[in-house]
This record gives sequence, structure tokens and C-alpha cells, in this order.
Amino acid sequence: MMLRLLAGMGMLLLAMTTHPAAAQDQGRIIEYSDIAAAGLPPQRLSIWLPPGYDGSNRSYPVVYMHDGHNLFDRRNSNFEKIWAADKAMLAVMGKGIEPRIIVGIWAPGEDRFRQYLPKPAYDAAPPELRAKMDVMAKGPVTSSRYLAWIGDVLKPWVDRSFRTRPAKINTAIIGSSMGGLMSCYAIAARPEVFGRAACMSSHWPAAIPDAVAGYDAQAAKVWRDYFSSTLGKPDARRVWMDHGDATLDQFYAPYQKEVDQAFASAGWQEGADFESRFYPGAPHDEDAWAARLPEVLEWLFRP
Repeated sequence: MMLRLLAGMGMLLLAMTTHPAAAQDQGRIIEYSDIAAAGLPPQRLSIWLPPGYDGSNRSYPVVYMHDGHNLFDRRNSNFEKIWAADKAMLAVMGKGIEPRIIVGIWAPGEDRFRQYLPKPAYDAAPPELRAKMDVMAKGPVTSSRYLAWIGDVLKPWVDRSFRTRPAKINTAIIGSSMGGLMSCYAIAARPEVFGRAACMSSHWPAAIPDAVAGYDAQAAKVWRDYFSSTLGKPDARRVWMDHGDATLDQFYAPYQKEVDQAFASAGWQEGADFESRFYPGAPHDEDAWAARLPEVLEWLFRP
């Protein structure tokens, strides 16, 4: 089945397949591929509709998640590890959290770094740090286009195509590592669109992993300055941030401390407007993010 969508940034062409729900309703997944997005590689989506969606007229909040190929099905994942995002949502629904539609946006292969690296951070980076970013980006940084596509094309299409509640308080964005950076960038740069964000194991050094040992004061300053100038007051927004201390996560603590301070200086109250958690022993992988995702969702979406 082919769907043609005309949206703010141009024509999108999507090929759709569906994965029916099991007899015991666990929700269902619809996949779209070959999505044309201006200035970006072709995009792909996996959208999870919660149990009961098809049998009611109810409208739902929406969660946008990066690295959509790693969310639901091990056969699509990079490392045979997944977030099990649908299972996490089902778990918190059992605790009284309202169900949400999950829109998983697949990462575009080797373009991932330049699509997820916040453009303002790249532009503000001094030459030495920018050179490290360039090693990973291998081309122009496109995150500003990606964010515009999510906010101005994808979200309006989702709101037209599914029964959603489009207000910012009902719109969340979640990611890890470079996707964590992208999620924090999104809620700071587009506060009229996103009211909730989770930035898990955010790769604050913003450089090739082989070059992040130790602490880079230049990278910390980039983030401190960005949030100080852009974040603004909470205005009913809520942000979760976290990290472990194993594998790549072992380098994040000093950066996260400075980001926390930037949030606090902007008037955000820890525990109410933002949360910053440390998970001893947690590595930088999908199994770790899956283990704490129910806790993240419960905190973000609590009444």
C-alpha cells in the first residue's frame, strides 16, 4: 500500500506494512519506508499503536524515539539488543500511566552521527573539537534539518493520520547516546513542539569514542553555553537525563554535572522539572537502556 503525503517541507512517499496484534493484545506495529525528507537520507519509521487503539475512538499522546530500528525487533537491531519500548510502555500502563503511541525513527546508517549531532553545538565548537566531530560526521551536519522535519513534517502527518493529542505536553522525544543529544537539542530548540524529553547516556563529548577518554573542557563549555542561552524556563516541560559508569558511559559524569548546573541556573528544579540519574555498573548499550526505560517513562509521564 502506498501513501502520498504533502506536508510543509515537500512530498513524502511511504511504503507501509503492518504487523497485526497477537490474540492477547500487545499493540501493533506499522512500518513505513523510503520516506523522502528534504536535505536528509530517506527516512524509515516503526510506529507502535497501543492495545485498544483499533477498537476505540480514544486519542493518544505520542512519543518520538530515535534509533527506531533498535526499539522493537531484534532482527532489525544493530547488535541484537533492543529497547523493548513496547514492553516498557505496557509495563507502565500497568502502573496507571496513560498509553502512548510510539513513533520510532530509524537511524540512517552512516549518516547517523551528522543527523543526530546538534548543529548549534557543532557551530559553536572551537577548531580542535570541531575537527574531532568532523571525523565522525564525514559530511555536513544535518541535525537542524532533521529536527525541522520531525517538528514541521513528521509530527503534523502523525497528528493527521492517527488519533493523537498534539499539544506539547502530550509530545515527547527520547533517545540515547547521540540520540540523547538530539533529544535535549529538540526540547531546548523547539519548546512549542516537545514538552517531555529523555536524554539517556547522552554522548556529551560529541566526538569519536576513541577520542573521548578524559574530560574535554571545550565540549563541556559548548553544552553549558548552549543550554544557558537556549533552554529557557521549564514552562511545564520535563526532561530526564542519565548515565552509567561502564564502557562509554564512564566518561559522561563530569559533563552531566555541568549540564545539570545549566538546567538549574535556568530555573529548572531537579526532581520536578528535570531528573538526572546515575546507574552504577550500567554500560552504554540497549540492554541498559531497556532496563531503565520503564522508570524513565513513569517519571516523564506521571500526572
